[in-house]
Parts: sequence; structure tokens; C-alpha cells
Amino acid sequence: MNQPLAGIFTPNITPLDSKGRLDEQTLRSYVDWLIAKGVHGLYPNGSTGEFVRFTPEERRRVIEVVVDQTKGRVPILAGAAEANVTETIRACDTYGALGCRAVAIVAPFYYRLAPDGVFAYFKEIADNVSVDVTLYNIPLFASPIDVATVKRLAQECPRIVGIKDSSGDIPHMMRMIAEVRPLRPDFFFMTGWDAALVPMLMVGCDGGTNATSGVVPELTRAIYESAKAGQWDRAMQLQYRLLPLFDAMLATVEFPEGFRRGAKIRGWDLGLSRQPLSPQQSTAADAAQRRIQEMLAGFDFMQSNSAAPRSVANDASDMVIDRIVHEVLSQLRTR
Repeated sequence: MNQPLAGIFTPNITPLDSKGRLDEQTLRSYVDWLIAKGVHGLYPNGSTGEFVRFTPEERRRVIEVVVDQTKGRVPILAGAAEANVTETIRACDTYGALGCRAVAIVAPFYYRLAPDGVFAYFKEIADNVSVDVTLYNIPLFASPIDVATVKRLAQECPRIVGIKDSSGDIPHMMRMIAEVRPLRPDFFFMTGWDAALVPMLMVGCDGGTNATSGVVPELTRAIYESAKAGQWDRAMQLQYRLLPLFDAMLATVEFPEGFRRGAKIRGWDLGLSRQPLSPQQSTAADAAQRRIQEMLAGFDFMQSNSAAPRSVANDASDMVIDRIVHEVLSQLRTR
């Protein structure tokens, strides 16, 4: 049996060249940088990677390049959602054969399905693939996967080994863990909502697939390691530093433009998204980039060009954050 996935998996931004084509060399270098900075895994062809804006052939090439460059250093969770069940099964088997540890499949989008339809969709895939499957719940963009459906799939489909939940709904995550973990201890839970990374780890998540880890892998790794060590005060302190950064990048015009801009500040020109921006949006994105740069300037890892992971040091604002954290945690402990 494979070990459950855990840690911070980076949903890779997909680099594009000046003609809008996949920039394979930059992707290879970016993969090396992320691994050197300490991410626990990679998640190509996710929402941050803009998988819906690429052809099936391009998506396959992204996986081929990432697998080849990673060379087994960290596990790969490959986004494998296609337009229909048949094509999704084909993508799953292809990515598994290439060496991916598991695939992630978003619930059907465009057509909103009832829970029974969501169950039937995932069961058909799970019964016919040769690689482990991770459910991907992102109700903002796709049919929601409710707790009863997750439990039913976990019981009936051994190929389904975990879920990535990007709803940001902490009670929903707690209900899933409470229902599924007693039945499937091997079933893992990942959060895709950076703003609640520490609270999600507190309630039992195994890790996260977090877009900010493609910009500040040092910070998301430090959060995870603090949480795993039971250093919750420190983890929450870092969460409060991550929160405004996540909010700023998420709010930058069209997703995931803000994360492309954040990566650019870190020295990675990953090209323009395939989603065109209006002149007004470009101006707004430029202004957002300046704000993000000011936020990033407060982190000690911005002062070093070293490829090795570095610890995240305190700054002056941490005194205020520390007081907030202690007040929040003390209230939680008295309830």
C-alpha cells in the first residue's frame, strides 16, 4: 500500500513563452527551485496551472516535463480532469504510467450535477484506472462533493485515496474527516485554501495544495513544519503573515494573475496567462504587483539568493501578530 500524501504540494504555475507556448526550460528550472526550497510535492495541471486553458496534448506534455525533471525527488499529484469520463480515464492511466504518485480529478464542471451524479462520475473513473485517485472539491467552479458522497466513495472505491478540498469550509472538512478516517485510515485530506491552512491542519488535514507555495515555498513549508511539531503559536503567527499575501494575490484581476506576479517578484518570469487582460486590468495588476512586492520585502528569505531552504525569521509586526495569536488560542482553549 502506498503511503498517504502529506505536506505542501505546489500547484505549479504553467510557464509560457512570448508566443504563448509552454516554456519547457523555464518549467524545468522552476521545478528545481521549488524542490530546493523544500516543497513536499508538486501538483501540475491544477487550477493555478490553468489546466482548462491548455489542450489535452499540452497538459500531457506538462506532466512529462515535470516527471522527467523531478526524477523521483518528490511525489507528483497530477491534475487529470478532462471533458468527459473516457478522456479522464485515459489521462489518468497515462499519468500513472509516466510515474505520477496519484491523480487529482475535479468534480464535473459547467453542468452542475446532483450528489448521485457526482458519485457515479467518480466511481466510473475509479473502477477503470490503474493509478490512485484524489477527489478535488472546488464548489466555486465545479459540482460540489458533499460529505455523504466522499464517505460513499471512500467505502466503495479503494482506488480513491484522498481529497483536496478548496472550499475553505472548516466544518465541512471536520465532518469529512470524522466520517471517513475511522473507515479509511489511509485516506488523506488536503486543503487548497491558503487562508485557512493552519486551522485545517489543526482539525486533522494532512497538508495542503497551496498556490502561495509557488511564490513563498519557504513560508508554507515553515507553517507545515511548525504545525507538525505542535508549535501552534508559531504556526498561527506565520499564518497571519501568509493571509494578506494570499488575499492580495488572489484579488489581483483574473485568477491566477496575482500568483504569476508574485512569482515574477521572486525572479521567475513565467510569461503572460492565456487569459487576456484589458488595459485597465493590466494597470491594476501592475499596482497589485507593487503591493505584493512591498509585502514580500518584509521576509528574510527575500534577502538571500541561496537555493537552500531557509527558516522564516520574525519581524517587527510579529509582536502585534503574536499578541493576536495568543488571544485567539487562549479563547479556544477555554471553550
